[in-house]
Amino acid sequence: MAKPFDDNKPIFMQVREEIEDQILNNQLKEGDQAPSTNQLVNFYKINHVTVSKGITQLVEEGILYKKRGVGMFVADGAKQKLIQSRKEAFIDDYVLKLVREADKLEISESEIIAFIKHVKGSDHYDV
Repeated sequence: MAKPFDDNKPIFMQVREEIEDQILNNQLKEGDQAPSTNQLVNFYKINHVTVSKGITQLVEEGILYKKRGVGMFVADGAKQKLIQSRKEAFIDDYVLKLVREADKLEISESEIIAFIKHVKGSDHYDV
C-alpha cells in the first residue's frame, strides 16, 4: 500500500523524492530501470500528469534518462548528484537556521556538536 501524501508539499515533488530516496538508499542503482510512469500512476492512484512532472524534472537534472520504447533508467552519477544537491539543500534549510538560532541563544559550536551527538545517540534518533 502506498504511503499517504503530505498535504504541505506538491504530490509531484513527493513522487520525485521517493524515487530519489530509492536511489540514495541503493534500492535503485545506476543503470537500473526506474518504475514507469504507468506503474507509479497505478501504485499511487494519482494523475499521469502529476507523475510525469516529477519524472521530467529528474530527467532534466540528469538523474534519470529515457530509453525510447524501453523505459526510464538511473543515470551514471545520479546518486552523487543527489547527495550533493541534498547537502546543499540541507545547509540552506537546516544548518543556516540552526547557526542563526544558536548565535541568538549564545550557544557555542562545541555545544551544538554535543547536542548533535546526544541526539544521534538517543532513542529519539531514527536512522
